[in-house]
Amino acid sequence: MKCKALVGKPLIALVTALAFLVGAHRAVDARSYITDTEIEFYIRDLSTPVFQAAGLSPAAIDLYFINDDTLNAFVAGGQNIFFHTGLLMATDTPEQLLGVIAHETGHIAGGHLARSGEALRNASRNALLGLILGAGAALASGRGDAAGAIIAGSQASLQNSLLTYSRTQESAADQAAIRYLDANRESSRGMLEFLSTLSGQELLSGRSRSPYASTHPLTQDRISFVESHVASSPYSDEKLPEDLQIKHRRMVAKLKGFIRSPARTFRDYEDTDTSLEARYARAIATYRLPDMKKALTMTDSLLEEYPEDPYFHELKGQILFEAGRPGEAEESYRSANELLPEAPRIRLELARVLLALGTPDGSTEAQEHLERVVQEMPYATFAWRQLAIAYGRNGDHGMSALALAEEAYRSGRERDAALQANRAKQKLQPNTEAWLRATDIEQLSTPRDRERKTR
Repeated sequence: MKCKALVGKPLIALVTALAFLVGAHRAVDARSYITDTEIEFYIRDLSTPVFQAAGLSPAAIDLYFINDDTLNAFVAGGQNIFFHTGLLMATDTPEQLLGVIAHETGHIAGGHLARSGEALRNASRNALLGLILGAGAALASGRGDAAGAIIAGSQASLQNSLLTYSRTQESAADQAAIRYLDANRESSRGMLEFLSTLSGQELLSGRSRSPYASTHPLTQDRISFVESHVASSPYSDEKLPEDLQIKHRRMVAKLKGFIRSPARTFRDYEDTDTSLEARYARAIATYRLPDMKKALTMTDSLLEEYPEDPYFHELKGQILFEAGRPGEAEESYRSANELLPEAPRIRLELARVLLALGTPDGSTEAQEHLERVVQEMPYATFAWRQLAIAYGRNGDHGMSALALAEEAYRSGRERDAALQANRAKQKLQPNTEAWLRATDIEQLSTPRDRERKTR
């Protein structure tokens, strides 16, 4: 997934970016914001035709994934779509997930966020994600060993009140979704199947009820409308390409492997199931037991059959690194990076391994990788800190201080940002691009700090 540059824009500072599928080694906390290259790339591929049919720029829409076992998806703060992992795992086919995406796209294109008021529409990402996740001071780290954040009951109630759509808006989003799917000659049957799943939720109350059923009012008229369309549409029996079917099954298996307990994953994917996704899920669950030796054997078995799969190389690199074998992990991450050079998070993990090895050549290469990563993911504070380490090892202490200033600024720590920016200015050549950036950070950070002192 291509990440937009966020320099000079609101920054994620109140939510943990858990790259739990790229470097995590402990159970994922509830309601954490997660990132994973494989899942993001798949859902971006699935969504792009719908965004285009709606007249929206795919690059302008950000996708977020929240580790929550409930069924929910919603739009907030502009062109941002949030998916609960529970919803992703509950979809049996890509057609069902596509129906959800098309519906949420209808809310964006229809301007339905206006009901939430100007403040929410213009909310910065850190404020928006802080509201949604209840993340008090967690940071967008870009890797998997940061703590998650839990929504308090009152915050969840506030979330529902802000994100609840009217029945008129729900109907309008359904109609728009069907238009988008028809424009791409895609079936609305998956959308109907998902609505049928939700219809049972309407009879539930309290904690048993899906948040999606609460925030997206479901009526028989809505179901009847989609049923009628499925009955008459020439595209109702169309299936999405097989590669998307495979990617969907892999996404579900991967999420279950990392999020659910290993015992539950082994029950869902028994040894007798020799499908690719079952073997993938069992390898991940075995790694999480942890049984590193057996997990490596299982991953190697996958790589024997699919030697060009970057995500299997990535998983092997993760297992090796967690097992304290960075030299071997480097080889796996390097293979993953070569197979998927457009994935900044894989490049970040490769750089992290190179820095762990501690060789001069490795530090130089790590710096090159990290400079590219922060261009593509400027919000990933962990990447800025790793870049500061690389600069320091390579003797560039001015740039190291500037990278620490960037990390602090993007984490919302203005005082630290101003301090590091001032330190960078003392070591950098005046009036260079880096020196001017340090000046900008110092000026952006200091006034807010002074304002707080005067209150």
